Amino acid sequence: MTRPEPSTSEGMTSGKSRFDDIYGRPDPRAYFRRLAPLRYEIPHHAQPVFRKAAAERCALDDGIPGTPAVLDLCSSYGITAALLNHDVTLAEMYERYTSPACEAMSTARLAAWDKEFYAERRRPDAVPVFGLDVAAPAVRYALEVGLLDAAFTDNLEQGPPGPRLGDALATVGLITLTGGGSYVTARTFAALLCRTRRPIWANAFVLRTVSYARIGQTLAAYGLRTTVDASRTYPQRRFTDGRERRYAVAAARSAGYDPAGREEAGRFHCLHYVSRPARPARPAQGAGTGERA
Repeated sequence: MTRPEPSTSEGMTSGKSRFDDIYGRPDPRAYFRRLAPLRYEIPHHAQPVFRKAAAERCALDDGIPGTPAVLDLCSSYGITAALLNHDVTLAEMYERYTSPACEAMSTARLAAWDKEFYAERRRPDAVPVFGLDVAAPAVRYALEVGLLDAAFTDNLEQGPPGPRLGDALATVGLITLTGGGSYVTARTFAALLCRTRRPIWANAFVLRTVSYARIGQTLAAYGLRTTVDASRTYPQRRFTDGRERRYAVAAARSAGYDPAGREEAGRFHCLHYVSRPARPARPAQGAGTGERA
């Protein structure tokens, strides 16, 4: 699996800026400092959507032992897990991690502070969340402070899940993604769905500049039907510069979308893809059931 959106030091991938360096730090302060001026907000829009999806997916397994886990792709520092399972907003997280008090802390002190902070705000309807990201420092931090129940760094773009991830996939019921659609391909989803055992749902927020067709085809091969309301978009972040804006406007047009009022106004926009089994749980040949967004 590759880097989440937004991703490395100001290089460009097909015209899109990358920020990979902020995922290799021992704690999330650089992540929030770098993204705050760009108003990176897609996790905020995903928060109520993922909470609703997690609750509905849990209800589906009523009577089945164990709560179905959420697998968050490109999970970085556990932002999705924080917003899903805790009474906290993305705005509060930006304020917290860019504050002078936070800046003065060591990573060890910040981790202890975070562990207490999130424990106090844990929701009664919290669900197990597994994080998958090749950025080991990021998932390690999220695991240490209690945001993730398990963390994995398997690169599924290059190979199958390792034994630990393979075993964990047996309990996964919902897969989430908030931006990694720029870097994760159908290979990752196929590698996951081959090992799932429960019926899988998926929710993904993907930039309009990125085609989701190949992933949708892969999901369909595992019995999943993907839907999207193309009329509704979700702002992701501001552009870093004019070059990125020109790229996004051209890419949106090429994909058949009207960039007026969206990319032309200076921000990336996402579509929300929902994938669920096309019929009552029936595993694809040689695989578990699954659905991915």
